[in-house]
Amino acid sequence: MLVGGVVAWWETGLFSWGLWLLTLAGLMFLHTGANLANDYFDHLTGDDPINRSFLRPFTGGSRVIQQGLASPYSVLVVALLCLAAGSAIGLLLVYLCGWPILVLGALGVFTGFFYTAPPLAFVYRGLGELMIALDFGLLPVLGAYYVQVRHFSWTAVIASLPVALLITAILFINQFPDYAADRAARKRHWVVRLGPRRSAPVFAAGMTLAYLILLAAVAFEILPPLSLLAMLSLPLAARALNITQRHHSRPLKLRPANAATVATHLVFSVLLSAGLILDRLVA
Repeated sequence: MLVGGVVAWWETGLFSWGLWLLTLAGLMFLHTGANLANDYFDHLTGDDPINRSFLRPFTGGSRVIQQGLASPYSVLVVALLCLAAGSAIGLLLVYLCGWPILVLGALGVFTGFFYTAPPLAFVYRGLGELMIALDFGLLPVLGAYYVQVRHFSWTAVIASLPVALLITAILFINQFPDYAADRAARKRHWVVRLGPRRSAPVFAAGMTLAYLILLAAVAFEILPPLSLLAMLSLPLAARALNITQRHHSRPLKLRPANAATVATHLVFSVLLSAGLILDRLVA
């Protein structure tokens, strides 16, 4: 959301705090609904109940059902209420900003809910990584951009790609500790398909590609040189990659890698946005 709004302002000088905050609220409801739906359906399949190697707070679901803090039914109800609230805000944005928001929002709700929900259950079919890149990378950046300027741009698409890759990296590293339970539940994501050892270089490749895209965007003058402030997040990425390479099959030792990957995504996005803001102010 930050990257999409800042790219819009950097390109056009247009920015509405009201629309940005409204869009942020809608996304937060949709994100919460998708996470709770994931908890519910992972409970139904037995995935979360049999998971004994999860790392709090990064993997294994929220555990509210398994700890008896909430019933499966109540989790599903709140998930649907959150999705409904996010959709209602989305419809308001459609009225205010135009029908393309309906397309982005409907695609996000559909893929977010059916990430684990049958009959599609994308994550069980090896499509979960793609859905996360879409729902928490491309779609939010483009949505935040569109509500500000009422059109799309290739700059926003390019800026969304590192964000999409790094959020997918969070999902990917979180699947390492859950490998045994996910395999037993037949959740056929790519860490299960490849195994932890062969997944480690895939994890490294995805994070590396995020930085290469940034470098290419600056080299081809799609983004300004000050965007390279995001490169300051590299030590965090290197820490995550180093730990994963050494401990890919030892879940309890992966916690620092999970934390470093989350931090990489956050710091990269904030610094990329800061670079764009500085460039606009200097210009």
